[in-house]
Amino acid sequence: MGRAFEFRKARKMKRWAAMSKAFTRIGKDIVMAVKEGGPDPDANSRLRAVIQNAKAVNMPKDNIERAIKRASDKSQGDYKEVLFEGYAPHGIAILIETATDNNTRTVANIRSYFNKCDGSLGTSGSVVFMFDHTCNFRINGENLDLEELELELIDHGVDEIFEDDDGVMVYAPFESFGAIQSYLEANDIEILSSGFERIPQVTKTLSKEDAADVEKLLEKIEEDDDVQNVYHTMEETSSEA
Repeated sequence: MGRAFEFRKARKMKRWAAMSKAFTRIGKDIVMAVKEGGPDPDANSRLRAVIQNAKAVNMPKDNIERAIKRASDKSQGDYKEVLFEGYAPHGIAILIETATDNNTRTVANIRSYFNKCDGSLGTSGSVVFMFDHTCNFRINGENLDLEELELELIDHGVDEIFEDDDGVMVYAPFESFGAIQSYLEANDIEILSSGFERIPQVTKTLSKEDAADVEKLLEKIEEDDDVQNVYHTMEETSSEA
């Protein structure tokens, strides 16, 4: 199996563990999708993808509909996607995706977490090059010939396809998302969820004590309401998931 498989295996169940946090993140995703392409899922592919993800974490239908209605209100503020880069102790690179309606607040908070945990907030471009920006789809694999599907999707940029406990995972470069989504929908292949991840090109193994220092910083960052996703170059194992 490739890096995407190992990455997913190690992170599974570790991130998005708190359901309330998942709902908050998806709520922001809905706002950004509606602001970008309108409230009609049939005409807004980004919104369709977010609704699939909402269903995947059992977000109630009423919550989804309320979020779309709220996002359509002109008085609803927009969220801006901002990327933060820095280093945790022991040379671990960290990449943070945020969705914020107050960048001044978010910058101050993220900087404080790094300062309190002996890390350093970096400048734009300081660590992002260490991660591959990927897209992924979790699909219903029933009655699918995966070898045949992989051959079809290679032309659309797919790097890896593998079976997971929850279905079949498809990984590709970030820019291939639209083409793959269109192919799956056109061929009536059920998309259970989809998203984007940043996979570290190289990871670093730390001692238990040093890893605890990094985890302390990661926990502070992940608890912040403006934070959507956190990626790092510390080696993770499936036993920690």
